[in-house]
Amino acid sequence: FAAFRSEGSLDRLLPSVTMGLSPRKRTTSQCKSEPPLLRTSKRTIYTAGRPPWYNEHGTQSKEAFVIGLCGGSASGKTTVARKIIEALDVPWVVLLSMDSFYKVLTPDQQVLAASNDYNFDHPDAFDFDLLTHTLRKLKKGKSVKIPVYDFTTHGRQKEWKTVYGASVIIFEGIMAFTDKELLQLLDMKIFVDTDSDIRLVRRLRRDITERGRDIEGVIKQYNKFVKPAFEQYIEPTMRLADIVVPRGGCNMVAIDLIVQHVHSQLEERKLRWDMAALASAHQAQPLPQTLSVLDSTPQVRGMHTIIRNKETSRDEFIFYSKRLMRLLIERALSFLPSQIHVVQTPQGEDYDGRAFHGKRITGVSILRAGETMEPALRAVCKDVRIGKILIQTNQDTGEPELHYLRLPKDISEDHVILMDCTVSTGAAAMMAVRVLLDHDVQEEKILLVSLLMAEMGVHSVAYAFPQVKIITTAVDKKVNDLFHIIPGIGNFGDRYFGTDAPPDWSDEEMMDEPSC
Repeated sequence: FAAFRSEGSLDRLLPSVTMGLSPRKRTTSQCKSEPPLLRTSKRTIYTAGRPPWYNEHGTQSKEAFVIGLCGGSASGKTTVARKIIEALDVPWVVLLSMDSFYKVLTPDQQVLAASNDYNFDHPDAFDFDLLTHTLRKLKKGKSVKIPVYDFTTHGRQKEWKTVYGASVIIFEGIMAFTDKELLQLLDMKIFVDTDSDIRLVRRLRRDITERGRDIEGVIKQYNKFVKPAFEQYIEPTMRLADIVVPRGGCNMVAIDLIVQHVHSQLEERKLRWDMAALASAHQAQPLPQTLSVLDSTPQVRGMHTIIRNKETSRDEFIFYSKRLMRLLIERALSFLPSQIHVVQTPQGEDYDGRAFHGKRITGVSILRAGETMEPALRAVCKDVRIGKILIQTNQDTGEPELHYLRLPKDISEDHVILMDCTVSTGAAAMMAVRVLLDHDVQEEKILLVSLLMAEMGVHSVAYAFPQVKIITTAVDKKVNDLFHIIPGIGNFGDRYFGTDAPPDWSDEEMMDEPSC
């Protein structure tokens, strides 16, 4: 054991498997524009579609239920994971593989790997620090970047995969129960126990057909590393499992038992987005100080008169909406931090001016209507970066759902102008702000801009995120039973894009494919 161990690298490994760990509660989902995670004979389970993972205070309200799947190489862990996902009938699931977290090999280790002399089945081969950090963030609903490992070149690909949280995370790997910190993140521990001869046959088939290895090299690696590692590090952790699944994916009795337990856990922590409670929470309260409304000058009120008029043509609606958007963005920029900046004029005189005091400005539009504000932002803010978030209201539950996300790199360092043309309940805006916070954007650096807001939406956002600056051209007092702003502006997206929608849909509920 000492011959394999590098100084201090295995301090977190379990020296003996005698402890009992009580399960903990958790929840999470994935958000990226990729194909479905799993297709079944009956339906398709998508990795997108994330309901709220926070409460009316804007803070974490429920966590992911994390299932850990351990077992020897080629024991059928992935098959068991996929059968659990299919039987769960939960639309938001993340499948996280330990294989993604192999360490980057040094040149000398690359040479050993090419001759099948590098031990990929030792704990030292895995980046446990990155893995634990990733799983911990994923459980909290935050987005994470997961490395994509190439088994042919024994290295990580340049592009990493972005994953968001879901209701259930299934984490599988040969060393899933080996690390103490990692073990504490698992709510349910499953060990897949498959006969060693079957595992060897599966490994031979996989490594030869999928990874381009020769049979001699696969057998050499199995006898030298895989079999001893299983006996030393993996098999002893079977005692930690809550459930042992003999025969892997063929054991439907065990899988049904697992699914029943997970369903009971999910029911206990179920959270419903209570729109009625949100609507009544801030009645009769004064508007927050973080709100800035454009002065109702004759010009501003005249443009509102035109765009609120149901008889206004689409061309005029677009023209005057754009004029208001320009004024709105100009007002928003005035709240960005600035500092004194002295320049010399062509006459050779100093001028005490002002300059933006920050790293970058990024605009993020809530699709689809928020996208109409991007030209106004680009017109007054040179080289601004743009991100997009698609949020759709689930017609059955009334909950907002996160369906698409594309944010610029290093957005955590930026001042962000979050754009949505109308805000009624504030549900979509709250989710968008929560997404930005989960990407480490500082709350005080977020400016929510909207052409029209309801008092309910203003209060909801300001209550949950008191440091977010809210800028709008007008605030209407009421929201009807369908959560439409009264007197309102109608469905902004339909009027702007010339599309038709059912009469009971608000603009926040419209789902449109992102243009990027």
